[in-house]
Amino acid sequence: MKQELYDLASWGIQTAKAAGAAASRIGISGARTVQISYRERKPENIKEASTKSLSLEIFVNGRYSAMSTSDLRKDALKEFIGRAVAQTKLLAEDPFRSLPDPKYYQGRQNIDLDLVDPEYKNWDPESRHAFVKAIEEACLEKGGDKVISVTANTTDGYSESLMMASNGFDGYSEGTYFVGSAQMTAKDEGDRRPAEYGAAIALHRKDLVKPEEIGSEAARRTLALFGAKKLKTETLPIIVENRVAENIGQGFLTAMLGRAIQQKQSFLADKKGRKVAGEILTLIDDPLIKRGLSSSLFDSDGFAAQKRIMIEAGVLKDFYIDWYYSRKLEWEPTTGNTSNLIVPPGKRSVAEIMKDLGRGFLITGFIGGNSNSTTGDMSIGIVGQLFEKGVPIQAISEMNIADNHLKLWTRLVEVANDPYPYSNAMLPSLVFRDVVVSGI
Repeated sequence: MKQELYDLASWGIQTAKAAGAAASRIGISGARTVQISYRERKPENIKEASTKSLSLEIFVNGRYSAMSTSDLRKDALKEFIGRAVAQTKLLAEDPFRSLPDPKYYQGRQNIDLDLVDPEYKNWDPESRHAFVKAIEEACLEKGGDKVISVTANTTDGYSESLMMASNGFDGYSEGTYFVGSAQMTAKDEGDRRPAEYGAAIALHRKDLVKPEEIGSEAARRTLALFGAKKLKTETLPIIVENRVAENIGQGFLTAMLGRAIQQKQSFLADKKGRKVAGEILTLIDDPLIKRGLSSSLFDSDGFAAQKRIMIEAGVLKDFYIDWYYSRKLEWEPTTGNTSNLIVPPGKRSVAEIMKDLGRGFLITGFIGGNSNSTTGDMSIGIVGQLFEKGVPIQAISEMNIADNHLKLWTRLVEVANDPYPYSNAMLPSLVFRDVVVSGI
């Protein structure tokens, strides 16, 4: 199949050139996905899907367009490509649109990122059903008579993709993944129906946790929300749990994008080389981690992937600048994509940190909210636990944090030793001091 993709992409590049394109870039992808969900100990959904698509970028006479199709027959593609070139010639000029300088393609690592499980084909229907049934059963057992409903899911897939450009780039990638999850809704006092989930993902099946752990986590987290209520406004230390730490960091990452900077929508635009967070914060972007959920040898521009330190000891070191916005900004490009995000973990567990903090909030979930990338202002609803001397004493809900990223992140004082393994953002739990948590 790999050679077929190369042959088709090469043919497409030549066809675009013959139709009048000055330059072009083609992406071809294919994927197979299987999903099974259980509810009330019976299959609720069983789905299998295979997809193929071709994306085409055309550069002609200073003009640019991007189109896609799922019809990969050559007769249909020839017509599609010819029409795309003709339509592109009618668009307004954009002098900043071009393929990257080929020098940025150089230096690609010759390493195996181990993104494909060689045993994927052996993951048969019986194994899938047994896996998801075990998730549901564990959740029901731990939830007991408090359960209103449980939905358990397993999803797995294989994908491959090829990108080729008329100025010499080509890159192929493939990968597998396995996901298990459960969501539980429970009956609390009155009309309250707390709900939470447990989930795990891995590129190799052997790296996935036991299904019983996924179901038990969903039940445990749901039951922990019982009796949740809004408390009085307090200024306290907070711990943002590892699996939701990305939510609070997203506003920071958005302001690091070239698009936000060029459109004057970034509160970080003039902060490179300056302190923007507490010294405890170092943020690393590493696309070359073996079995990493966002690992790749090249990015969406074709730039050779490389490890980057984005924030070091609280100092902003770099931005995410793709080829297009590098030309508009007249800056050196880096990459336009986040990959595997790492905050080096600390030495202590959340339980140990809680004991030393005295009274504080452990935030286990966020609800709604917004973040202004221009000003850095943010506001977000929270759920979690009020704790004293390391012991949770009251579940909380309907409370809110309103702050500014440039102020909040300077109050980051510790990170825990628990980097989250089920996301490309492998962040540990984050500890902030003196945060106003608004309630009654």
